[in-house]
Amino acid sequence: MASFDEVLQDVDRRCREQHVPMLGGEKAKFLADLITQVKPTLIVECGTAIGYSGLWMARTLQTLGSGRIITAELNPERAHAARENFARAGVSHLIDSRIGDASLVLKTVQDPVDFLFLDNGYGNYHPCFTAIASRLVDGATIVADNVGIGADAMADYLSHVRGRYESKTHWFDINLPWVKRDAIEVTVYRKSGQ
Repeated sequence: MASFDEVLQDVDRRCREQHVPMLGGEKAKFLADLITQVKPTLIVECGTAIGYSGLWMARTLQTLGSGRIITAELNPERAHAARENFARAGVSHLIDSRIGDASLVLKTVQDPVDFLFLDNGYGNYHPCFTAIASRLVDGATIVADNVGIGADAMADYLSHVRGRYESKTHWFDINLPWVKRDAIEVTVYRKSGQ
């Protein structure tokens, strides 16, 4: 059986070769550090792709010894590839992988959510946030990827969170074939800001 690191390296290589969207190591380390700090019980991820960020998050939860992930992916082929990668890496037990439009999948989540990771179609960030908002706990962490390259397409989402909550943009120099600089928006959700 392949080691976790071997699976992660393989997924990284496949994303680069096939131009499958992924965080890249720089942003993935930031995400893992954030999860280590906030110690979420339930992470909801919008946009699984083939599982790169899911692997990073699952490994972090394994290290913490608690927490689980619900992830949604629109593309069935990518979702199946992600499930295979999670199984190969030995983290399937931590991840509930669902197929469908994330804004619809999120409406089926019943448990309290303390960490939301938006990494799907930019125009779907605000619908996804709206779909899950009633399940977000006070103080939940919301992480939105690609706010540098996708700011225009997610302007409704960014305007909403920046206008209502404590929200900060973090810039990264990254080494991906399709982009060299991008940003992540980290927002602390407060029920009082609704």
